[in-house]
Amino acid sequence: MIKKAVIPIGGEATRLRPLTIETSKGLVRLLNKPILEHSILNLAKDGIEEVYLGVKGYVNYTSLFDYFREGYWLKKKYGLENEVRIRYMPRYESTTNGDAVWYTMQYYGIKEPVVVIQGDNIYQLNVQEMFEWHRKKKAYMTIALQRVEDVTGFGVAKIDDDYRIEYFVEKPRPEEAPSNLANTGIYILSENFWEFLEESWAKDMRERKTLDFGGDIIPALIEHGYDVYGYPMEGYWFDVGTPERYLNAAMYLLHHLSPEDMDAVEVTHDIYIQGKSEMSENLRRKIRDMIKRGELIVEGKVLLGRHISIGKGTALEDAIIDNYSVIGRKCEILHSVVMDRVKLGDNVRIINSIIGRHVEIGDNVRIVNSVIGDNAVISDNVRMYNVKIWPHEFVEKGATLEHYTVRHTMPRR
Repeated sequence: MIKKAVIPIGGEATRLRPLTIETSKGLVRLLNKPILEHSILNLAKDGIEEVYLGVKGYVNYTSLFDYFREGYWLKKKYGLENEVRIRYMPRYESTTNGDAVWYTMQYYGIKEPVVVIQGDNIYQLNVQEMFEWHRKKKAYMTIALQRVEDVTGFGVAKIDDDYRIEYFVEKPRPEEAPSNLANTGIYILSENFWEFLEESWAKDMRERKTLDFGGDIIPALIEHGYDVYGYPMEGYWFDVGTPERYLNAAMYLLHHLSPEDMDAVEVTHDIYIQGKSEMSENLRRKIRDMIKRGELIVEGKVLLGRHISIGKGTALEDAIIDNYSVIGRKCEILHSVVMDRVKLGDNVRIINSIIGRHVEIGDNVRIVNSVIGDNAVISDNVRMYNVKIWPHEFVEKGATLEHYTVRHTMPRR
């Protein structure tokens, strides 16, 4: 049984901006809780007892440590059978996901098999079943592979009939990809995995720290005859590294997870509200009554967080609204995510968009195919189409923005 997991979380997550300007990508909220909490919870349910976070940079370390701490609270919150302990990589200057894992395992003296999960992955996979596959194949390394329609941006593997990886290329052009089997960034590493760095051919990799799994380690191991196997992943998997992929993942999970998986209670058909307190139960009754009276129109599936308020005449379709948010009257939220403590005025229309935390939006605003960073302020009568707004920015009354980014100087991470 595998008991330890390492999750590298480094870099500035530039593809997911503006959501990650001041927030670690692991703490970006998805279904009203941090992305990384989904992964750690899945690992804990699969019997993982220790999770090591390969953190880099001030934002990644401080925000993750302040939220997760040692992880013991997860047992009580989710009713887990066993505690899960969370530890953090010391302040080494890692440059890739591979050397973050290497530093972490070296420091903590880990001499047993580990599972590696990327910090921006959302997945459905039984880690112990993957480990059993790894053990039976006598693999040096096993990679969870997922068939995808578009390989753009992914590492791609070519396998033989036994699922041994014959060839691997990182981020090929789609027309040059050897297959449609994408590297999910979920790995099982054998107990002696890092011994390959003692080989003469790996000297340069070791000295230069060119230890990115997809770009360096996997191709080198295959080239030098190591037994690297693929594992056929059949559950869902999302790399939420861009706003588009984040929104796709959110909508998929909204439509496929059970109420229990979303920590929610079904109010009426396909409408779910989180929370277990008496106030949450009162909110469920209020929302149910609003729907019956025609004061709230709901289509598709909707997930509502705790302590929210929704004005009369509002319409929701495939929407996720996080805790403490206030939605005005006659609003429309379609195929969008509204994070926690957001305030919308009246007659606001949001389509295919992500609204960050603690955002304030005035009356008569239209937001389409856009991403609004945390704590931004959008004045009345604004129109936005394909726009990104950095955190803390102010958009003046009556502005119309198309294919535009409102940004300020990046904070030091």
